Amino acid sequence: MQRSLDLIFSGMALVFLSPLLIPLILLLKLTGEGEIFFTQERIGQHGKPIKLFKFATMLKNSPNIGTGTLTLHNDPRVLPLGSLLRKTKINELPQLINIFIGDMSVIGPRPQTQRCFEAFPIEFQNIITEVKPGLSGIGSIIFRNEEQMMLDSIDANKFYDEAVMPYKAQLEAWYVKNNTIRIYFLLIITTVYSVLFGSNKIIFKLFPSLPIVPKDLIDHIL
Repeated sequence: MQRSLDLIFSGMALVFLSPLLIPLILLLKLTGEGEIFFTQERIGQHGKPIKLFKFATMLKNSPNIGTGTLTLHNDPRVLPLGSLLRKTKINELPQLINIFIGDMSVIGPRPQTQRCFEAFPIEFQNIITEVKPGLSGIGSIIFRNEEQMMLDSIDANKFYDEAVMPYKAQLEAWYVKNNTIRIYFLLIITTVYSVLFGSNKIIFKLFPSLPIVPKDLIDHIL
């Protein structure tokens, strides 16, 4: 059922958004470094690698510069147009292709790079990869301001590994264990709400059984 919905939604979205995507592709080709898409290997269902598509928003060699695969708010590696695309999440739209071909779902745990996936506590890793990764999901909604959180921390890598990823792992595991069509639709609606209004607080009202926010993240999330 979910695969059928993914196919319908991604196909319709690609057609409906084509008036936005086609001019954007031309604009990316003519600006920055002339790159349209950024592809990166991520961890998919059952731990198998997938090639994730995004619009190019950063310097080509970004994974080998600065904080590597971790991106901070106002990261100097982000191109001028890329900043707008990242802020509005438009840079994620090429993942509709990933959904259409079956690598991803509309909703699921966000696909991680190997380095970031290994930051999940080991007891959660197999649980999280039981389902397809998603364009959006419980973890990405709650951590929608993750880049700002990292910037505000004294040691971004330590904060990411010791605070962000342990709680995100709990959230993604919660989704896997509670995965239903009802939650699938509620998370789609919540994603739209979060993008339009810049708030994630509604999600805790919709899903009161979510893991409790750790003390060191309360000020960042609630």
